[in-house]
Amino acid sequence: MPHSNITWSPEKDIKSLKGKSILITGGSNGLGRQSALDLARHQPTEIWLAARSASRAEAVIDEIKRLDPSVSVKFLPLDLNSFSSIREAARIFLASATRLDILLLNAGVMNVPLGSVTEEGYEMHFGTNHVGHALLVKLLASLLRQTAQSSEVRVVLVSSVAHKFGPSGGLQFDSFKPKTGNSGLSPNALYGQSKLANLLFAREMARRCPEWTTVSIHPGTVKTDLQGSESGPFLIKAFQAIVVPLIGVSVEEGAKNQLWAATADGVLNGEYYVPIGIPGKGSALSKDEVLARKLWDWTEAELRGIEP
Repeated sequence: MPHSNITWSPEKDIKSLKGKSILITGGSNGLGRQSALDLARHQPTEIWLAARSASRAEAVIDEIKRLDPSVSVKFLPLDLNSFSSIREAARIFLASATRLDILLLNAGVMNVPLGSVTEEGYEMHFGTNHVGHALLVKLLASLLRQTAQSSEVRVVLVSSVAHKFGPSGGLQFDSFKPKTGNSGLSPNALYGQSKLANLLFAREMARRCPEWTTVSIHPGTVKTDLQGSESGPFLIKAFQAIVVPLIGVSVEEGAKNQLWAATADGVLNGEYYVPIGIPGKGSALSKDEVLARKLWDWTEAELRGIEP
């Protein structure tokens, strides 16, 4: 999808972030890394890079320190495939941070081998892209709510135009935690389903948690590691290897929409934005309030009783 002609610039248009605390999942590479670098230029109090790879995160921390030594940047070990890892990450964060102004749910997987499941048995795309992030939000909700009492808070979910290419009906609930390990859906449909879940969850969170602003975004077709799985159907691999390099935008350009959503004025609670800051482009299913409530209720039931 082409980017808009809006001349929004992270360097020029992000206002001062003094006093702000920022947490970015997938902050060690790709769009997460770029978002951290761009946000660091505006003097936030602290940035937390939640990721699996300590070495990659430390490399980003070094980059940020060269930009502005005054910014506190911390690595937060996080594997969204594992509830125990998510709980530990939340425990560490809550023990240290006194506020959370921007929660950028950027991490994700795409085109993983069929039959792959998370530690708790969720289909890998859905478990990582939706369930893991939903648990993290649940565990951090009290701090989000506390921060929102005195300051504006943003939660941004990185979705995708691929939310339009999921299974029939948008979500197949029996595929979320398949008993056989294989739902029968293609990797493309499974990824699309997880991205629709991001969008629906953001809309429902906006309705249920109006204290803060929650939005979802499509970054565009971006040349990132998310495109780089070596497994999967030939056509998907061919698209990633041949088409994405031709039509894809740089990571610097691709990060703009989520940065805009995290910092700009006039962002509408519950909206889905395509680059840059263009609303109203979601599918009909993405606006289905009944489906959004059903997903929320299913997610709440799965996560009931889980604490840091």
